Amino acid sequence: MTLPSLDSLPKIALALGLGAAGGFVADKLTIPLPWMLGPMIVCTIASVFGAPVKGPMPLRPLMVTVLGVMLGSGFTPEMLDRAGQWAISLSLLAVYVAVGGACCYPFFRRIAGYDRPTAYFAAMPGGLNEMMIVGKEMGGDERRIVLTHASRVLLTVLTIPVLFRLTSEIDMTDRSRFGVGLGDVALQDYVLLGLCTLGLPIAKKLKIPAPMLVGPMIASATLHLSGVTSAQPPMLIVNTAQWVMGTIIGCRFAGTARAEVLRVILMSVGSTAILLAVTGAFALIVHVAGDIPVESAVLAYAPGGLAEMSLVALALGVDVAFVATHHVVRIIYVVIAAPLAYRKFAGDSAQPPPPDG
Repeated sequence: MTLPSLDSLPKIALALGLGAAGGFVADKLTIPLPWMLGPMIVCTIASVFGAPVKGPMPLRPLMVTVLGVMLGSGFTPEMLDRAGQWAISLSLLAVYVAVGGACCYPFFRRIAGYDRPTAYFAAMPGGLNEMMIVGKEMGGDERRIVLTHASRVLLTVLTIPVLFRLTSEIDMTDRSRFGVGLGDVALQDYVLLGLCTLGLPIAKKLKIPAPMLVGPMIASATLHLSGVTSAQPPMLIVNTAQWVMGTIIGCRFAGTARAEVLRVILMSVGSTAILLAVTGAFALIVHVAGDIPVESAVLAYAPGGLAEMSLVALALGVDVAFVATHHVVRIIYVVIAAPLAYRKFAGDSAQPPPPDG
């Protein structure tokens, strides 16, 4: 880990302070992914308006690893027991990812004017963190990818509950189901979760795409699926990781014209509309072919965040395990398959740039 220079410390401190304030406000306003989107929004505004901020880049590898462990903890042995009931919908999920990406890619290339890797990873219906990390490794514009996916998550979470329950209030304030306190995790589980970081050097050795994310994620998923541990990373640690990542992402917009930021958001509105249309079509297919309630199918295929879509499912009384399983599997499909498919699709031009120092 490279230590920051002394003259950059005040800029980093200001950025983290602004990010913390943004996360706090976003959490109080129950914005989706508050500790990611809040810092990102505030630091983006600060960067665009020329504030002396700088992202804490030395912390980035550690934070990405934490997010990988968190994703892996979403797997449980019960998922294996119930997976057979969901064979049709889980199989079609891979087709959905491909169709959604194929529909959005030409939109970003021809209408938005993005370069090839940026258009490709902005089009993939994957998670914000995952597509930012993988897209950057493949040579895409990290800022555009992140802003596109962040807008998609917001629009999806705000739109779908309204479509289901126009007259009911959806409680988006209770996030306790998606994290535990520091004291709720036993010491041996902290050790096991810490050992998941060994997935990073193994993933590097095997040349797995985005090893900082995927390696710990696979290691964590293996431990959780096998029943060795059922522990989740404490909410404080997960929120800290999102706070630091959101701050870093927002600070990357320094020097970017305000018109460009607004244009990216506008483009993401169009791509979200396309993905929601694809989601509706696949939900109907799953409903008919797999005898799955249409509400469950929509939430399972919706291009929103895992935690946020699970929370909506809880509020609507929809099968949360079904929804969560499909979102975790979708992330796996996208994170592992999308870079491999891109390399074949783009040929020699898909070689990623050298890693950051």
